[in-house]
Amino acid sequence: MKQSEYIEHVLLALKEEVSLMREMVIVQVEKAKRAFFDNDLDLAREIISREKRVDILELKIDGDVEEYIALYTPKAVDLRLAMSLKKINFALERIGDYAEGVARYVLENDTEKLTPQQIEELQLEKMFDTLIIMLINCFSAIDTLDARFSGKILSMDDEVNAIYRNSAGIMTGFLQSNPNLILNGLKIYLLIYRLERIGDYCGSIVEDVIYYIDAKKLTIKNGEALAEGN
Repeated sequence: MKQSEYIEHVLLALKEEVSLMREMVIVQVEKAKRAFFDNDLDLAREIISREKRVDILELKIDGDVEEYIALYTPKAVDLRLAMSLKKINFALERIGDYAEGVARYVLENDTEKLTPQQIEELQLEKMFDTLIIMLINCFSAIDTLDARFSGKILSMDDEVNAIYRNSAGIMTGFLQSNPNLILNGLKIYLLIYRLERIGDYCGSIVEDVIYYIDAKKLTIKNGEALAEGN
């Protein structure tokens, strides 16, 4: 195998590692949703246990990217891809942390103190569903090298942000009527904040994907960088 082919093989292996990371994190978020709405303590414990695997993989990917850069000193598009994978890896690990936070909330049995009406008013199911779709679409963008996914994802992030902002007023009214549940109210608001942060990290992933896609679509012609098709 030629050195150039071997280097390409190493880069492909890095992409596959990040793909594995994303699959693990998406499953974690999906299970966090189920644990929350079903008040499933066993599933919550499983999420917390699996988060250790996410952390281990995050460290491995981070080390592998640094080793790739140190050994092969990639330039241009390959370096941008390596740096994008490193940042995407970090964002995925943080999303996994927030999924674990949901699981720990469930284990504290605070979900039992929320009525179905309150859950509906807070639009928590919509928030979870939107975040899962955002995560899936983030990687559809990098798999297809199609930047058009970015607008859709950022639009959904606006929806998540709106739910988060509206929750402040809803929780204020709830706590005024139930001053004995202030601690519970603060916990649920923190939970909603964690979900909002997942949306922010999805936006960060989109930025990293676009960073790579833009480089991929550039060619050098007559000393100038031109977009393909120009």
